[in-house]
Amino acid sequence: MSAPPPSAAVAGEPPLRRRVTVRGVVQGVGFRPYLYGLATELALAGHVTNTPEGVVAEVEGTASAVARFCDRIAAQAPPLARVESVHHREMPPLGGTAFTILTSRTGGPARTLVSPDCATCADCLAELADPADRRYRHPFVNCTHCGPRFTIVTGVPYDRAHTTMAGFAMCPDCAREYADPADRRFHAQPVACPACGPRLRLLVPPSDDLTGTDPVTEARALLSGGAIVAVKGLGGYHLACDATNEEAVGRLRRRKARGDKPFAVMARSTADVEHLVRLGPEERDLIEDGVRPVVLLRRRPDPVYGAGAPQPAEAVAPGSPDLGVMLPYTPLHQLLLGLPGDPDGPRLLVMTSGNMSGEPIVTDDAEALERLAPLADAWLTHDRPIHVPCDDSVVRVCDGEPLVIRRSRGYAPLPVALPLPVRPALAVGGDLKNAFCLGAGRRAWLSAHIGDMDDLGTQRAFEGAVAQLESITGVRPGILVADRHPGYRSARWAERHAATRPVVRVQHHHAHVAAAMAEHGLDGTRPVIGVAFDGTGHGDDGAVWGGEFLLADYDGFSRFGHLAYVPLPGGDAAVRRPYRMALAHLRAAGIDRSDDLACTVACPPDELRLLERQLERGLHCVPTSSMGRLFDAVSSLAGVCHRAGYEAQAAVELEGAALGAPSGDHCAYAFDLHAPGSACEEGDAVRADPAPVLAAIVADLRAGVESALVAARFHRAVTGLVHRICVRARERHGLDTVALTGGVFANTLLSSSCAATLREDGFTVLRHRLVPPGDGGLALGQLMVAARTTPTD
Repeated sequence: MSAPPPSAAVAGEPPLRRRVTVRGVVQGVGFRPYLYGLATELALAGHVTNTPEGVVAEVEGTASAVARFCDRIAAQAPPLARVESVHHREMPPLGGTAFTILTSRTGGPARTLVSPDCATCADCLAELADPADRRYRHPFVNCTHCGPRFTIVTGVPYDRAHTTMAGFAMCPDCAREYADPADRRFHAQPVACPACGPRLRLLVPPSDDLTGTDPVTEARALLSGGAIVAVKGLGGYHLACDATNEEAVGRLRRRKARGDKPFAVMARSTADVEHLVRLGPEERDLIEDGVRPVVLLRRRPDPVYGAGAPQPAEAVAPGSPDLGVMLPYTPLHQLLLGLPGDPDGPRLLVMTSGNMSGEPIVTDDAEALERLAPLADAWLTHDRPIHVPCDDSVVRVCDGEPLVIRRSRGYAPLPVALPLPVRPALAVGGDLKNAFCLGAGRRAWLSAHIGDMDDLGTQRAFEGAVAQLESITGVRPGILVADRHPGYRSARWAERHAATRPVVRVQHHHAHVAAAMAEHGLDGTRPVIGVAFDGTGHGDDGAVWGGEFLLADYDGFSRFGHLAYVPLPGGDAAVRRPYRMALAHLRAAGIDRSDDLACTVACPPDELRLLERQLERGLHCVPTSSMGRLFDAVSSLAGVCHRAGYEAQAAVELEGAALGAPSGDHCAYAFDLHAPGSACEEGDAVRADPAPVLAAIVADLRAGVESALVAARFHRAVTGLVHRICVRARERHGLDTVALTGGVFANTLLSSSCAATLREDGFTVLRHRLVPPGDGGLALGQLMVAARTTPTD
């Protein structure tokens, strides 16, 4: 496609030619037509093409016009583009007479970036709802400003041949749009229409394919009638049901073996949820953003159900202080929830990952029919393949800033800029909420959320995602990085796939701190005070760490302080049954576990007798300093949660209880601190003893203090502990930057309180914004630590 010839050069001014290379997210986002239009406007000759290193243009014309072209590239880029760099060099003039868009060039290392999947844009939504438009009610409407990207890419440069749309031949109308630089669908690789695009099908056993019907209308009717429908999305299948139908939600929960773990809901608009949750401007911006993540929103204690306002079933998020909400991000979602004028249908849908709990999300159609058969009543599917799984991202707002809980769809595979260059490496992350990280130079690419590595299917998904990310980034890792835990499956995978490559092991909490440092751009020349609170991490002394105060940089760390060790009776059994942790903590504190305490009552008598013998003899009782387990213990002790059906349930519900405490109460419990060298101290770190906290809690409970006040006072106790130990670290080592990291700091009540208290005392506080504070961000820290323990060539 060529532009008209440029206007005559300014009299006496010789022509100038430049080769311009633009790197970043510049393919599949309308960048070539954008440069075509810019060159045409400035009367420049030359050409533009996609290459593995980015978009490359050569422009020729007057020096002033060429300069304006280069200056405007980043400033006026298309909405989905992210320009990282614009490099140009002069070339001999060729005397061209037109500007041309050339066929993409292949070969060479990949240096461009692939765009994440993006929610349907306003223009496409208008077409979807317009009866006069040829894409009216087309479930796959998209353009260069929206639609699938990462989940359909099979290689770079990003052209249709390198996507899962390669098998769909365009009709003449779509081909004309695709080839027209003036059209917003110019080189929109997933472009299609009802005549040539993917086909939607509804399968309802035993009749299966309902030919001759509108699949969306039939699916809406099934959902309204209480059915559970497996819906194929961008990065995998969802399981959907009417969120207001108590029986349907409960049935989905039972089939999925989900326990009490909250479901996310999809609403047609914020108007359908603003009576249920607190929706400030930051939350509204997040939920309406093109990423369209699940946003965790605080539930209103007294929702007002006006006329027609949907009321979610109690089984959607039992015991949770938050409701996870997202808006439709595909045309199919929009159609399921209804366009203006559609017959009544569900206004709130549960949308949960299409899998059994603990398994990876299903992406393959045949596999969906088999693996989801025990879960779904029907399948709303289509024939556009998904190349890589990608779960929904989960985000919340903390002190006006986004806090990423799960970084996946809409964010992956955008890279994180690194403060230091790293050698090409693959950091494999942890075993829970796994996400891995590829790094090279000053970029780190985190994968989408993979899942828990104890499932064979998740491990296969991990391998496929590694291959895909290596393919589109061009990174060929020369080293592998893994956690020091000897039993981690991710670490074993690294050892098996190392070949001749070294495998670097990084301590779990050191990696957490390094991740926070990296995303804030710290170069590691000065250590930070790392407060790493989580549930489980392998400690250098063989204990289970998780309540750590580290003095850390990328080169290493020292353990300045930690929670006092208590037995972890039965390992995972104590995680699933918080009352076991409560009883272990009471025994370690020398407090009688009398029958007036909720945790004692919650423990079956036979188990209680066995537990006492186990604690007396130290059988299967690894010592732990975990803050996550202390939250579990207090949650059970206060009568909030005795059995955890999902990770961190007891802590989540304890935070929820604290939010309901009267605002006038300012009491706080206090930990004892034992300095190094004291008689009751092990090692050379400050030990924080929770015994006084537990004693005060027991006294409050016996005095009739409500659990909400106990929960709030405990949160304040932890905040006070963080402040006191950080002050000691500053006094002894002159450090004044604190990194708050680890999964416990997904608790916004605690995170906000700690940050405010530290800042009031002059500390600089680092909190996660780009990667999760939990194990989903672990790989970034692993990468940065390994970069300093191996040469960068």
